[in-house]
Amino acid sequence: MKHNIIILLLLTLLLTGCGLYNLDGFVMPDNMEFLAVVESLDTPEKICEYMKENFTYKRHYFYAPSPYMLWKLREGDCNDFTTFGIFVANYHGYITYQINIWLERIKDTHYLGVYIENNKYTYSSNMAYYPIYVDTFEEVVRDWEGNQSKYQVKSYEVYDYDLNIIETGD
Repeated sequence: MKHNIIILLLLTLLLTGCGLYNLDGFVMPDNMEFLAVVESLDTPEKICEYMKENFTYKRHYFYAPSPYMLWKLREGDCNDFTTFGIFVANYHGYITYQINIWLERIKDTHYLGVYIENNKYTYSSNMAYYPIYVDTFEEVVRDWEGNQSKYQVKSYEVYDYDLNIIETGD
């Protein structure tokens, strides 16, 4: 019985992917190098360029690191990059969102960072920046879906910076 519960918990974690890091409890560290990096990345485009040049993709099945830990480890996955991107952009006064996309035919999700620029939405996926300037979250999701050929969107949820769900869609 005990082994069945452990197996069930492990399968649940593996099939659902990682969650988003809750930035509500994140305390900016006293690391001057990290602070300098955050200060220098004052646009979503610069944030994504920095991630491309300094981070590598590595799936984290069981945890989501803080923006500081991602910076130190230099490797992460889509939700880690999203968290880093929206944290840094929010630090510079941007209104930011995260979109969790459930994919058709597989038990997995993908995360996007969304930024308001010029009263329109732009977004990042992993470390790539997409300056599409659209009016709705659905347009962001459909643009992402159109930019890759592997997956189709089953549904999505949009979270504000505080991880409150503000929109769902199919």
